[in-house]
Amino acid sequence: MKNWMDKTIYITGGSSGIGLSAGRLLAEKGANILIFARGMNQLELAVEKIKSHSASGSQQIACMQLDVSDHQAVHHVMDRAVNEFGCPDLLINSAGRARPGYFHEISYEQMDETMRINFYGVWNPVSALLPHMKQKGGHIVNVSSIAGFLGVFGYTDYSASKFAVIGFSEALKSEVRPYNIQVSVLCPPDTSTPGLEIENRTKPEETREISANAKQMHPDEVAKALLKGIEGRRFMIIPGFDGKLTWILKRMLPGLVEAVMDAKIRKVQNQKL
Repeated sequence: MKNWMDKTIYITGGSSGIGLSAGRLLAEKGANILIFARGMNQLELAVEKIKSHSASGSQQIACMQLDVSDHQAVHHVMDRAVNEFGCPDLLINSAGRARPGYFHEISYEQMDETMRINFYGVWNPVSALLPHMKQKGGHIVNVSSIAGFLGVFGYTDYSASKFAVIGFSEALKSEVRPYNIQVSVLCPPDTSTPGLEIENRTKPEETREISANAKQMHPDEVAKALLKGIEGRRFMIIPGFDGKLTWILKRMLPGLVEAVMDAKIRKVQNQKL
């Protein structure tokens, strides 16, 4: 999928952050964009931003209000979307959130909500749209995280949900290959989004120390890496040098990665004594 002209793109979590940046970039390439999120006011503002990047006046740029954690609502809204907008050539599942904290401070209710948003919020759109996509093929991108292949201090609920996204995507890709459907996972590092600002409010000091030297990426940089990965038909799409290096080291030298993180954790904990 290297020619995006007139392609139909669905983006959950498309009103801000990486989803919005991907929408703008794909609009520049001539695609029709339908974004989904919970807040209607923010959706309408995002539509105007995406429209301002359109390659032509004939492109369709629209939005639908949706809570991706609500299974029945997702199926209802996605059926309506297909009827009104057409089946997507590309589905980007980028809705998600993080509320880091020490494990003993994370309630069952928070863990349950994290799983419903970050994992069920991927499962639900795929289950609703896959019967339609099987008829024409296409591409599904599920947004995970660096914390989806590297368990990080302070992210017990978040890492669990994002590990689940990778496992789900890996299993799904072999099932849908006969239907000419490609599956990818996007694993961005810390990205300067509104979500990261909220995340930083509860981040433990140990977690801050682990990522202190890591470079934050801009959502536009992540979106460009995402499109490059899709066009290259890659399964794991990891933007940035630091992210790629972490992926390689985690696979080849997991003990070294753990030792480095443990040293940073001990440094903070020793300062507290």
